[in-house]
Amino acid sequence: EGADTVSVNVTAVPLRIETKDEGTILLLENISSEKRVRSTMARYMDPELADRLVRGGEDILGGASAVVTLLFSDIRGFTSLTERLGPQATVSMLNEYFTLMVDCIQHEGGMLDKFIGDAIMAAFGLPQPAEDDEDRAVRTAIAMIRSLDEWNRSRSADGKPPIDMGIGLNTDAVVAGNIGSPKRMDFTMIGDGVNLAARLESACKQYHARILISDLTFRELKGVYRTREVDRVVVKGKSEPVAVHEVLDYHTDQTFPHLMDVVNDFRDGITSYRRGAWDAAIASFRRCLHAHPGDALSAIYVDRCEQLRANPPADWDGIWVMTAK
Repeated sequence: EGADTVSVNVTAVPLRIETKDEGTILLLENISSEKRVRSTMARYMDPELADRLVRGGEDILGGASAVVTLLFSDIRGFTSLTERLGPQATVSMLNEYFTLMVDCIQHEGGMLDKFIGDAIMAAFGLPQPAEDDEDRAVRTAIAMIRSLDEWNRSRSADGKPPIDMGIGLNTDAVVAGNIGSPKRMDFTMIGDGVNLAARLESACKQYHARILISDLTFRELKGVYRTREVDRVVVKGKSEPVAVHEVLDYHTDQTFPHLMDVVNDFRDGITSYRRGAWDAAIASFRRCLHAHPGDALSAIYVDRCEQLRANPPADWDGIWVMTAK
């Protein structure tokens, strides 16, 4: 009574002396700690990756600093959606949605951190960094949007309302480890880098985007993606501006016609906008709208430039201050 329970691997080998069988040797290997680590880590990542972590003998549960690429995603208009669906249909919808999204994350070797209501927090670079963590995060975000669009087509065929989402990515140093109380602990990440990824996810609503990434992530990308720099912003609670880029690779010719023409004209518009050349900027953004009338971001900049032209700022630096989280 009061004895501890342990997990062991048992191996039986015959004991032979010359040609005579003299008995059997039992080898008992205590794997309790490995089993506990694997059980913990398998909740957040692909089980095969958890096995590799255990075999490597690394222990990050106690706390470690690492440079990772954070991914935040969130369903748009979730409150009104739940009111339409009701509790049972909402739970069923979320389970389907999370299954699709987690498959995308784990396919690229990402680590699921947690679900926060309808939001997802994940990381690339834990428990082991890779040379292409930023690219894997971007590919995951693209796959998530494509998977969502395909699922929406199925939902539409069944008469169910479509679901939209926003995704924010940021690369920075974080502190990762088991955090909580003795009764309830979770492996998670904390730091300014986490907060910025969450702010970018939220900013998708303001910029009518679905994937926004920080310049810290953008500058580390090794692959080539269809992107545009949408703004330089100072997020709430910070003082230094951050360049923000929109990833557009999930689009088709039908959902975003003349995409590269719009990207090039938009770049010209942003350049003029930052110089304070409002007329030139408006002309560029209107060319974007002529190529793709549904480009809401270009429409936002036309309105913004018209307001700035009517009331020119005294010390214009091209930086936009975000007042909302």
